[in-house]
Amino acid sequence: MLECYNCTLELNGLLASQNVDAIVVSTLVNVRYYTGFTGSNGLLLVTRKGPLLLTDPRYTTQAAQEANCPAVIVKGPTLKEVAKRLKALKAKRIGVEDQRISFALHRGLAKLGELVGLGDAVEKPRWVKTPDETVKIRASVALNSQALERAMKHFKVGMFETDLAAEIDYQMRKLGAEGTAFDTIVASGAHSALPHAKPRRVKIAAGGYLLIDMGACLNGYMSDMTRTFGVGEMPRKALRIYKAVLEAHLAAIDAVRPGKLATKVHQAAVDVLKKHGLAEYFVHSTGHGLGLEIHEPPRLGGKAKTKLEEGMLVTIEPGVYVEGFGGVRIEDTVRVTGTGVEALTTTPKGWTIAG
Repeated sequence: MLECYNCTLELNGLLASQNVDAIVVSTLVNVRYYTGFTGSNGLLLVTRKGPLLLTDPRYTTQAAQEANCPAVIVKGPTLKEVAKRLKALKAKRIGVEDQRISFALHRGLAKLGELVGLGDAVEKPRWVKTPDETVKIRASVALNSQALERAMKHFKVGMFETDLAAEIDYQMRKLGAEGTAFDTIVASGAHSALPHAKPRRVKIAAGGYLLIDMGACLNGYMSDMTRTFGVGEMPRKALRIYKAVLEAHLAAIDAVRPGKLATKVHQAAVDVLKKHGLAEYFVHSTGHGLGLEIHEPPRLGGKAKTKLEEGMLVTIEPGVYVEGFGGVRIEDTVRVTGTGVEALTTTPKGWTIAG
């Protein structure tokens, strides 16, 4: 999160560069980033007088405790208060998060002046993490790894996928997480070929993969990790696929460095899987940024033209999914350093037999 001075500096810079009289930030995660306010209803109005948080009476105390800019408690529709202030300022051009704004807010603001879409300009400062954010994500990553280690001590062949998912979530909470970063994925056997499989009330059997994709939310910041295990005695094909995905994963990590196009990191993973005749089974991008949200820019995909910068934190997660057989995904969180890459995830990723 930016301090109030930097918050004002960043947003005032947008006022000037976009030639707008005001900016309305309505996405809660962006409101949190710029103000520190974590409530479920808030809107940030930025004018040349500075930033102003608007929320409702439920958050009178919370806004006073958290917000790093002045807060106004609004009784009634927030839009009416915004309209009153914009009219008083005679604001004619209003900047909005055009990729996220709700239809209702867009329609209401359009009656007050010309709306100017800001693209990703409001969110772009979030792409490179501050030192404080990096510390928080490190802690979330460490907790996530510890939760998996603890949960797997309770694993037995024949355990239900849903029970293992519940154990993982429980261990996160026990370690101090606010919750999960997303719904925990536990998928076994052929079910693991679904990249976003949901845990089933089905027993985890020997002879197939066990794919676990999990993330914790700690101090508002997300972590993300995937590990794939073999359960009991596995066919040779399963190990061959696993080794290919691990090689692709390591190649992609090795490709990460400042100034590198994100698409080149993705291509490094694809090239390895092509060599093994498995590229057609890789159906998603190689990774994504994470922070206050589980999916943030930059995206490490086939057409991703973003240049990596020092301080960006991204996931590296190539996968192979063979329908009717199973899927392998290996995912770590890494940090772009001044000269290359630092792996934050410490959980071992060698081939492991579970059960």
